[in-house]
Amino acid sequence: MAHEVTNGMRRQTNLANESPEYLAKRDELRLAEIELMRQRERVAELRRQLPEGAIVKDYTFEEGPASLDEGDTPTRTVRLSELFTGPNRAVVIYHFMYGKKNTKPCPMCTLVIDGWNGVAHHLAQNVDVAVRRRRRAYRTTGAWTRARVG
Repeated sequence: MAHEVTNGMRRQTNLANESPEYLAKRDELRLAEIELMRQRERVAELRRQLPEGAIVKDYTFEEGPASLDEGDTPTRTVRLSELFTGPNRAVVIYHFMYGKKNTKPCPMCTLVIDGWNGVAHHLAQNVDVAVRRRRRAYRTTGAWTRARVG
C-alpha cells in the first residue's frame, strides 16, 4: 500500500471516513511508537555495556526425566551452572507457578510450557531453557512429547 501524506501527516490507513482528529491522533501514536522503539534500543545498548556483575550462587535443583512419559520422579540433582550447555549462552528459567497448596498447575504457565514444546528446537539454537517448579528443574528437550510440568 502506498502511504499518502494528508495535511502534513503520513497516513497509515486509507479509509474514506477517517476524520482529521483521528488522523492526527493516529500520527501522534505512530511517532510515540517510533520513539518507544528508539528508547528500547538505547536501553538495550546500556544493558550490553554493563560490566560483569556479581557471581550468582550455584543453586541445585532436582531434575525430572527427559521424557514426561517417564513420570515426575526426580532422576538426579543438577546445578544451575549445568543448565548452561556452553560458554556465552544464556539460560532462560521459567518458574512454573504451582504452589504447595495447589491441586492444579497454573493454566497460563501450562499454556506457555505447552507452547515451548513445539518451539524447543528453535529456542535451543540460541538459549538453554529450563522449567522450574519448587526446586525441581525440567529441561526442555526435543524428547518431550508434551511440555507440561506438575
